[in-house]
Amino acid sequence: MTTKLSAATLASLPDNVAAPRYDRAALRPGILHFGVGNFHRAHQAVYLDDLFNAGVDQDWALVGAGVFEGEKKGRDILQAQDWLTTVVEQDSGHMQARVTGSMVDFLVPGDATAVVARLADPAIRIVSTTITEGGYFIDAGTGKFNPAHPDIVADANAPDAPRTVFGLIVAGLKRRRAEGTPPFTIMCCDNIPHNGHVTADAVVGLARLSDPAFADWIEANVAFPNGMVDRITPATTDRERQIARDEFGVEDGWPVFCEPFRQWVLEDRFPLGRPALEKVGVQFVDDVSPFELMKIRILNGGHATIAYPGGLMDIHFVHEAMENPLIRAFLAKLEREEIVPTIPPVPGVVLEDYYRLIEQRFSNPKIGDTIRRLCLDGSNRQPKFIIPTIADRLKSGGDVTGLALESALWCRYCFGTTESGAVTEPNDPNWDRMQRTAAAAKSDPDAWLAMEDIYGAVGKSPAFAEKFAAALKALWADGTVATLRRYVGAYA
Repeated sequence: MTTKLSAATLASLPDNVAAPRYDRAALRPGILHFGVGNFHRAHQAVYLDDLFNAGVDQDWALVGAGVFEGEKKGRDILQAQDWLTTVVEQDSGHMQARVTGSMVDFLVPGDATAVVARLADPAIRIVSTTITEGGYFIDAGTGKFNPAHPDIVADANAPDAPRTVFGLIVAGLKRRRAEGTPPFTIMCCDNIPHNGHVTADAVVGLARLSDPAFADWIEANVAFPNGMVDRITPATTDRERQIARDEFGVEDGWPVFCEPFRQWVLEDRFPLGRPALEKVGVQFVDDVSPFELMKIRILNGGHATIAYPGGLMDIHFVHEAMENPLIRAFLAKLEREEIVPTIPPVPGVVLEDYYRLIEQRFSNPKIGDTIRRLCLDGSNRQPKFIIPTIADRLKSGGDVTGLALESALWCRYCFGTTESGAVTEPNDPNWDRMQRTAAAAKSDPDAWLAMEDIYGAVGKSPAFAEKFAAALKALWADGTVATLRRYVGAYA
């Protein structure tokens, strides 16, 4: 027997599913969040649920928002279950479920009028975002905001009819200023180095295209704290819905499965106040940079490292890739010899211990994270997670053999077939371009590095080009297994 999740059934949930211990009717919204996906519901929404369970700061509940047509499906599911989500934490010796109730509304995606009106509401004191690494209109070649992107140009030309997250934010800030309401804090929760600065560049950069004086006002008055977020959270499939039914007796149209580990490090810059998240494990620091660099390079860079050999070898789950001795050894050698040495000291952290924790988390057999998810959107992720590490290694004169091999594996993956000859379905917003360029690179490796918007100055480095060409030629001549075996040597 299963219980269909809703506010009416909270009191009758099975005994092995924890329910909110607070009165949801007493919650009041304080945060508007763009990007109501799995990561947000496994991370920020869980921290707030913990806080509300402790009876603290219940005027900081979440209101969801979005801009894409595809987000309406998720909204419809959540609306049918009164904005509740089942969150299941799993590892090899642990599985538990809880229902979170920290979201109280979700505006219709694309309804700019409703979103701007809610942004102008004085009760909204924080606007947060999880809109993916590719959602910030960054020119990968320069690392800066790209004001020429067609979506940005469209919003600049019609600021009263915004279609992007940043157009909506600018419109909301403008109305608040006109109505004498202090500006909200903008809190990025995406995996981007200096994510607060990146978000500020997008908001200010867009405003400057239509109203330079207002852009100056935003720079002077709006806070954009940097933050580091971490929790491995795969996409929801029928597998997860079935486990929720079979193991926990809950009928949830969009449950979230994740690892037990979670981390959130934030700079404490919130002029209109903030929830007391330090009471539920959030670490507030003066400078988040060392933490975010560590996480982005070791964890996200590590994901990229195992993703493409795993994809080429037809491996489905991430933990299965970690069970492959060559892939595990590739990760260990590349991390220890080329990635970790680029990371300056992090307060209170031993980097080798942090790497071992990451290795353990990647190996979690219960999480169900997929290699295909890790391979997704390389054209946006590589410039953030891998290429800056290459640049730092080149600057210091360090070896880039392993990083060049990682890049070559990505190129080979984008060719569109695995080692077995199976077709790789499109897995990048720019898949046609990536596939076309990977095909050209088979005979001319420089064609791949010539993508200046992705590689920037790294693609023009003779030292890197030589290592990349050698790795790509080896992959085509000898295959992934033999090439990895040669690289890892005694690590295997």
